[in-house]
Amino acid sequence: MRKILFSKWLPALLTMAVIFWFSSQSSSELPHFGLADRIIKKAGHVFEYAVLSFWLWYALEFRSERVWYAWLIAFLFAATDEVHQSFVPGRTPSVWDVLIFDNIGALISLWITKLHLNKNDQPR
Repeated sequence: MRKILFSKWLPALLTMAVIFWFSSQSSSELPHFGLADRIIKKAGHVFEYAVLSFWLWYALEFRSERVWYAWLIAFLFAATDEVHQSFVPGRTPSVWDVLIFDNIGALISLWITKLHLNKNDQPR
């Protein structure tokens, strides 16, 4: 039972570890993309929280009544990750990253997954 539970949560935990690792990089360690830098980094927020929310809902067994738990965990992780960034040299936390970009990624991912699951549940 513990093995099954751990294997269900492992992808979400690994995704969180990757996000934490990226957030631990000082600004001088991060690549810079010139004029497109801001767009690429905000798209990264959307992508990483889309992936995280998918794996969180997977761990919660894709139950419809648990979809908001997946979103809430992703949201709280995003908020604490921004606080974490405030302690990293050269990084500044942004409430907008959490409220807009991280949330957009999480919500779009959950919505697309729900549409896909509902489509597959339809009788043929």
